[in-house]
Amino acid sequence: MADATDDRKKPEPAPPTDRLSITRHRMILGGREIAYTATCGTLVLREESSKDGKAEVDRPRASVFFVAYTLDGAEPGARPVTFSFNGGPGSSSVWLHLGLLGPKRVLLDDEGRAPPPPGRLVDNEFSLLDRSDLVFVDPVGTGFSRMAEGEKVDEFHEYQRDLESVGEFVRLWCSRYGRWSSPKYLIGESYGTTRAAGLAGHLLERCGLYLNGIMLVSCALDFSHLRFDTGNDLPPVLFLPTYAATAWYHKRLSPELQAKSLRGLLDEVEAFAGGEYARALFQGARLPAAERAAIAKRVASYTGLAPGYVERTNLRVQIHRFCKELLREEGRTVGRLDSRFTAFDRDAAGEHSEFDPGFSEIYGAFAATMNDYVRRTLAFESDAPYEVLKGLYLKWGWRDFANRYASIGETLRKALAMNPHMRVLVANGYYDLATPHFASDYTFDHLALPEALRGNFSVGYYEAGHMMYAQKASLDKLASALRSFVSL
Repeated sequence: MADATDDRKKPEPAPPTDRLSITRHRMILGGREIAYTATCGTLVLREESSKDGKAEVDRPRASVFFVAYTLDGAEPGARPVTFSFNGGPGSSSVWLHLGLLGPKRVLLDDEGRAPPPPGRLVDNEFSLLDRSDLVFVDPVGTGFSRMAEGEKVDEFHEYQRDLESVGEFVRLWCSRYGRWSSPKYLIGESYGTTRAAGLAGHLLERCGLYLNGIMLVSCALDFSHLRFDTGNDLPPVLFLPTYAATAWYHKRLSPELQAKSLRGLLDEVEAFAGGEYARALFQGARLPAAERAAIAKRVASYTGLAPGYVERTNLRVQIHRFCKELLREEGRTVGRLDSRFTAFDRDAAGEHSEFDPGFSEIYGAFAATMNDYVRRTLAFESDAPYEVLKGLYLKWGWRDFANRYASIGETLRKALAMNPHMRVLVANGYYDLATPHFASDYTFDHLALPEALRGNFSVGYYEAGHMMYAQKASLDKLASALRSFVSL
């Protein structure tokens, strides 16, 4: 006999609602005490739907988690606000939040190494808060940001839909908190630079929201510059200077090259990479044997690899091979995100790293401190896991760039043409093998900008990796550049 409850209709799930926690704090910053308010929680993104022929904004699609810091007693309309996010795709905003910009930062040593677990937070004397209010945004699927029940989990895990959701959050936050008259900035790291450049165009054209500036930390705007695919000869050229910097750091170069300053070495390697090396790769099979041997020897001299090994790679040393080969005799692998760091893999003879030494060095400290900080200090309670980093990039959608490399530089160029008041700050790490500085330079040199707009860019270089702010000296230098940038 059938259960009498079988035919009963299941109750509709309760729609998501905004959940906010507001706390007040004080700190010493720039030699004076400041008071600020932290607003932490989720905003529900809703989408227009049609009912009886009338448009309604009523369909909840996702809850976006954010942490906003606003200076007490300031006039909101005159005070800048900076929206911050990280990359991946699939990363929460924790890195820029607790590593560079926020009022607290994870304690690391001067070179960027974390202390023994679980890690701890200290007041951040480098925070941007005395110059700009700060809003840290976790894109859908990261942090505590989630799709509404019944919605497709991966719908926003695509380039354009990601822009739409983050852009809608920015619009909604400015409207809710009365900040349309504030100077507005974006700062993104890694894929966050892809997002920031895309948002510069999306916000302008979709909402009429013109930005005063965007800050790009470790740039990834044109993926043809970063993908070691057969037939693509740009990455071997654009990565070579970072290979040289890494070999120099680990003292794998000749005494003559090792005696050079890092910048002096890079000037030499960049001239070779963009000249003789690029011409040699362009010739392919037509390159004479003697020239091929000479190029292999020169590449080997700059990378710390054996000439025979370079020849066997067809003069094109792929990133993962370099990370395994440079210190193979010691059984060590160098980091991709920060090639100053090394670790031991199980397979010392392999061509791929077991994990990234630069990332594993700080991951635990950032994860533990964020989970503690958001609950105990910011008073936001949730039993859901705070997703520090998820592998969303593995299935990320690129509908706008189907069958070709994603290139967001053109979006940035058009946004600058439409809004010539927007300025761009670029930060590059010399030991970043994920988004090398020479690839970043190449990207901006090929935006086809008129001379008048090239002056909108300011570019900085740092003797650290992808998250260059993990190193104390680079943190100090970058923080100073950001403070000047938002103060103009």
